[in-house]
Amino acid sequence: MKRILMMFYVVLGLAMFSCGNGCGRKSCEQASEGKCGGASCFGATAGQLAGITKAVEYYIDGGRKGDSRITRQAFAQTATMSWCENGVLKSVPIRTLYDIVDASGPATVFYEMTSCSVADDVAVVRIESNFGEAKYSDMFTLVKDGDDWKILSKVYHKKP
Repeated sequence: MKRILMMFYVVLGLAMFSCGNGCGRKSCEQASEGKCGGASCFGATAGQLAGITKAVEYYIDGGRKGDSRITRQAFAQTATMSWCENGVLKSVPIRTLYDIVDASGPATVFYEMTSCSVADDVAVVRIESNFGEAKYSDMFTLVKDGDDWKILSKVYHKKP
């Protein structure tokens, strides 16, 4: 099981850097347009990017309002959240995030989508975010579920 998880994280890490065209950091507005300096850099259609951005926005908006009912709309029912704590891998059902959102209450939130790679009905997205004073690097894997995109996994690093 540990080998499978490690392979998942290696593949996830490699996918995060697959844009490969030197676009650098993009604002949410540029990401939703699939543009970086006016050029397409995500390998996705406008419809795919709109759906992916919608899922990320549910995550962000839930944090802004401190309301997991909003956050929940971003995630698949079987989603997980993972991170490393004191050198130990932690992985929990996404319900843990919902509890944190509700307990934290409303917050000032800012985010920037820094990379996105799409292959038909799957995507990997990285965002840099601030929830109040806390700063994070989040990496999401998303899958198209019917007409909607859902986050299947959230892997994050809390910055010092």
